Amino acid sequence: MPKKKPLVSSSLPLFSSNILNDGTTAIGAMKDRCLTCTLCKLHETRTNVVFGEGLMCEPKIAFVGEGPGRNEDEQGRPFVGDAGDVLMRWLASIRMTRDQVYICNTVNCRPPKNRTPEEDELEACSTYLHGQLLAVKPKVIVALGATAAKALARSSKAIGELRGQWLQWNDIPLRATYHPAYILRNAAAEEVVLKDFERIALKLETLCIA
Repeated sequence: MPKKKPLVSSSLPLFSSNILNDGTTAIGAMKDRCLTCTLCKLHETRTNVVFGEGLMCEPKIAFVGEGPGRNEDEQGRPFVGDAGDVLMRWLASIRMTRDQVYICNTVNCRPPKNRTPEEDELEACSTYLHGQLLAVKPKVIVALGATAAKALARSSKAIGELRGQWLQWNDIPLRATYHPAYILRNAAAEEVVLKDFERIALKLETLCIA
């Protein structure tokens, strides 16, 4: 009898097929392990682990950002600061709300001074990121910003080159667009993002789940 494949790498618990069919159970197990994670140096400076949250069973969209900022680190929740307000505005533009999606980051601890996560940190947290996406089974994944886009698309291209097209992650449609924090500094680029969200809404329609 063939061995069951693990949900995530061998550094985390292996999950049975029954647990894999229950996103809530799988996410809970991963979060419990993540709360005490010391796989990279980011644990030394964090206030809180910021794990993913939202709809854990086949959400229409899973959003993947770069990493927690100051507000997220303080509250232990993803996208709750100004960048979160921007993301909620984008969701409203396609008539969706936070409780209909899943939101997570490439790393679960805040990088010092909000710097870009380093390669070893991304690698350490990739176990949790991939595990979350496999567990919740989103219909579409949206990578917010260059770090998330490059991690999921496995590409060295700039975000400007990756956005505007449909990519794939584990056979799930993947769309890359700018991070809300970028829009806070470059308001004119929001028009481009809103067009991306229009395309995302159309994709959901073609998948008959809008």
